[in-house]
Amino acid sequence: MKPVLSHPLRLTDLPRTKPVHVRLVPDEGQLEALSDRLDVDVLRKVRLEGDLAALGKTDWLFQGQLGATIVQPCRVTTHPVTTRVDETLLRTYSATYETPEGEEAEMPEDDSIEPLPGVLDMGDVLEEALALVIPDFPRAEGADEIDLSVAPPGAEPIDDDKIKPFAALASLKARMDKDD
Repeated sequence: MKPVLSHPLRLTDLPRTKPVHVRLVPDEGQLEALSDRLDVDVLRKVRLEGDLAALGKTDWLFQGQLGATIVQPCRVTTHPVTTRVDETLLRTYSATYETPEGEEAEMPEDDSIEPLPGVLDMGDVLEEALALVIPDFPRAEGADEIDLSVAPPGAEPIDDDKIKPFAALASLKARMDKDD
């Protein structure tokens, strides 16, 4: 899928002797499209800024900052929750990176290393980094936990203690200890 804010860099065309400064700031229309794509109510003040520099003879390193203000509904009250994120980004693009294969492939410990692309779209970097920092379960300040216990009429709702595998044994043991 093409990024909302495309900024492709052909790595073979970039100077290897000095870093290339990158600054992406989506306009209002792009922010709206990003909000829709990332399923949040509003995105404001989104900015990706940093330097892309040669690393050795073939690899590249991007060091930068992602900043954004995200508005999304509280998962408890549905009231809007505003979150400000300022995230440091570090991405190494390696010519020797090998993608793990197989059904049970182990992922490398260092998740900042990626395969070296011919063209690096910084818009993709912005979208991926933004998607990773959006809170999964935002909560409004003071939002209480919701008790969603349900039971048929006249029955007692099942609580966490009753569904624990050894709760019945603990209850039985307590009764036996009481009888002794």
